[in-house]
Amino acid sequence: MDVLTGSKVFSSLRPLNLSTCTKQDIIDYFNNSYDLNESLFLGLRDESAMYKCPDRLRLPLIFYYGHTAAVYVNKLMLAGLIKERPNLHFETMFETGVDEMSWDDTENYRMGGSYKWPALHEVVEYRRTVRSIILKVIESTKLELPINMESPWWALLMGMEHERIHLETSSVLIRQLPIEMVVRPEGWKYGPTKSDCAVKGNKMVSMNSKHVTLGKPLEFPSYGWDNEYGSYSCKVPSFEASQYLITNAEFYEFVNDGGYQTADLWTEEGWRWVQYRKALHPTFWICDQGCKSGCGGKLANYSHCKINFINSNGHELINEKTKCNLYKLRVMFDLIDMPWDWPVEVNYLEAKAFCKWKGPGYRLPIEAEHHVMRGVQLPTSMGPECDIIFQKEIHANINLHYGSSTPVNLFPPTKAGFYDVFGNVWEWMEDHFNGLSEFHSHFLYDDFSSPCFDGKHNVILGGSWISTGDEASRFARYAFRRHFFQHCGFRLARNPTMEAELPAIFVETDVFVLGSGVQANEVLIDNNTTVHLTESKNLTYNYDTVEKLEGILELEFGFRDCFAAVVVNLCTNYCNYYQVAANSVVHLGTATGRGAFELSKRFNKVLGIESCGRLLDAALKLQNGDEIILKDRKIIKLSDDYNPNRVIFKQLTWVPNEVDSHNLTLVTHLHRVQNPKAWLARLWEITKLEGIVVIASPEREWNKERLKHFLHHRLTCVSNEEVTYQEKDELKSAVVTIWRHQ
Repeated sequence: MDVLTGSKVFSSLRPLNLSTCTKQDIIDYFNNSYDLNESLFLGLRDESAMYKCPDRLRLPLIFYYGHTAAVYVNKLMLAGLIKERPNLHFETMFETGVDEMSWDDTENYRMGGSYKWPALHEVVEYRRTVRSIILKVIESTKLELPINMESPWWALLMGMEHERIHLETSSVLIRQLPIEMVVRPEGWKYGPTKSDCAVKGNKMVSMNSKHVTLGKPLEFPSYGWDNEYGSYSCKVPSFEASQYLITNAEFYEFVNDGGYQTADLWTEEGWRWVQYRKALHPTFWICDQGCKSGCGGKLANYSHCKINFINSNGHELINEKTKCNLYKLRVMFDLIDMPWDWPVEVNYLEAKAFCKWKGPGYRLPIEAEHHVMRGVQLPTSMGPECDIIFQKEIHANINLHYGSSTPVNLFPPTKAGFYDVFGNVWEWMEDHFNGLSEFHSHFLYDDFSSPCFDGKHNVILGGSWISTGDEASRFARYAFRRHFFQHCGFRLARNPTMEAELPAIFVETDVFVLGSGVQANEVLIDNNTTVHLTESKNLTYNYDTVEKLEGILELEFGFRDCFAAVVVNLCTNYCNYYQVAANSVVHLGTATGRGAFELSKRFNKVLGIESCGRLLDAALKLQNGDEIILKDRKIIKLSDDYNPNRVIFKQLTWVPNEVDSHNLTLVTHLHRVQNPKAWLARLWEITKLEGIVVIASPEREWNKERLKHFLHHRLTCVSNEEVTYQEKDELKSAVVTIWRHQ
């Protein structure tokens, strides 16, 4: 199958030193990233596998093959490094994956129904074109060192590290495909199943109380994702943790003891997942019982668990070591005899059930404890050499040293006495994922981390055997929903006494999810343990409260001359003045919908974009003709003056290509978003050449002088004025600017 636009590669370069790298270094790292991703797909037996869904919560593999190239183009456009798109259709189709917010979701093709994907040869050619574009950008762009977040080169690095993230994503999905659909590529090397010494026991190693500080310095000369920056300092009380990751052999005891059939061992969320998946063992374990496999689409009824454990003499095969029916393990491209000394790979819910089964007080480590287990680390003032992924000799199973896990005792422990703190498999933490202090997103990828600051995502640390680049860094912080699969395992932890104050981070912010409302965030540590409850670092989640909803509904629909109505009236005047067509308009920050409904009087198509779930839920209810009753018994209902059938509402966290282009672009929410530049950078592209952009804000700082620093140079300001509007019993003013293409 022809999927390569470069070379077949199964070895990874180390990341770039951003204070010393040359253009050739950047070219080499880019090609290595691009080649590695493509080479993974050589493991598919034929082209048809590209169009299968290995996991019902994910898209077909053809999406992931095209996705990383499309993201390069989209980021380079935002950064101004390229002026034209090679294929807008592909850059829309392959831009954004499915929603991961629900474990019982069905395939969500985002653009509607059973999507018709392009032929493989077209996507291969697209990747080839994008490769050529990027190499030309590297050659033609002036390189000024050090590269930092303000540099246009950051967009290129973002594309490379994003590509490496998808080594993990695609490898997990390929590993979930039916075994008959894959073939091990030449050069792929699995790790040993045993080390020189068998793993005997898994003792708990005690650690004394210690202060730790998390976070990556802003000036550190390597690429980093937004959640890595900032800091968090705390005192970690004394604890103990297992020296090894929990092995397949240890987890078998849980399976054999009926762990998957005992509801009392599972959290409420966990037991729902067990029943949904009908799980009897970890997902990559293979038995002969026809277990549900969780594939999607045409593979929905497929079972991995259909192998024969009867030998040629008709005798049942027994493992003499454990006296259990033989399990096989699915590795990337093969079924192998169960490597009992490898770490087990499970989701958070399974890991927590094991902790409960193990006995009182057992839990997973917290993020701060993981830093203690690393032992004394080199100071960041040393530069890249303080980071394991930059070191000449790496004594850990990372950076594709092997194409699989390895025995938990194969590599030496840290000086603190813990094995595989880096590499082999990721480790689940108890902490909810959240930003560190002074968290700031980057405008090129505003929603990389912050949507996951919802109390439903748990931190994973340490990297896996296929972690390269930033993912293998000491600063890497990633997260997944608790039901998701990754190359991820765990180790046990506990405190010497049942009562302890842990510096674990738990998000207490109530997050409203459109369609399902608010689900309480669970603190899944013993009741005698005190933890840190913090608000989400996602500004949208904190803004989107019941109180805000009631206030905005009253303001938008309780006053004729409210902010939204006055601004839309001004838009109408300017559209008439500039003879702007009335075909379509997009309203960014549509809140509870008054502005969008007002726009429906003039425009044939209105797209209302809102990031706050509660606000958008109210707009949808009003559009459907429902009444909303406020706490003071006021009734909000849509009048007959509007054309609600012309309006489409969408919840988005940024401005993707699916927003398309419009005659009028209206922006009214800059005062309440995480990163205003992320919402402003594409306005020139989503506004037709003959159209106008209107930016309105109740905050005076959003005048034309400030906006010039955020908007594309192709837009020029043609008006900057103040308007008055009514807010309850007083008149207030807003600044409004109008922009047109030069």
